[in-house]
Amino acid sequence: MGATRDDLNAFLDLPEVFVANAKSGPLAGLSLGVKDIFDVAGYVTGCGNPIKAAGPPARRTAPAVQRLLDAGARFAGKTQTEELAFSMIGQNAHYAYPVNPRAPGRVTGGSSSGSAAAVAGGLADI
Repeated sequence: MGATRDDLNAFLDLPEVFVANAKSGPLAGLSLGVKDIFDVAGYVTGCGNPIKAAGPPARRTAPAVQRLLDAGARFAGKTQTEELAFSMIGQNAHYAYPVNPRAPGRVTGGSSSGSAAAVAGGLADI
């Protein structure tokens, strides 16, 4: 999912990088969308900002994300966020707006708009 655009604009269109996860654990079999404010080793953390998105990739994964991966969750991709997680509307002027799959004419809301669209649309479990 991380390497291609989706119909809900939930995930960022980034080159795919392998992200290891435990093969067993309480979250095994579940997919994880990671908001673009959290580091994932090998991916740039852009925080919804094109200047930050042009920076170097993270060398380490954020501890909170790593714990989910260690519990068996499979990385599905980086999800869109409002620029610098600043707004409650969830529409980033630099990217196509995430689509609310339950109410397409309404915003997904909040800085976690991409994550909300991904989970509500069945593109990620977490």
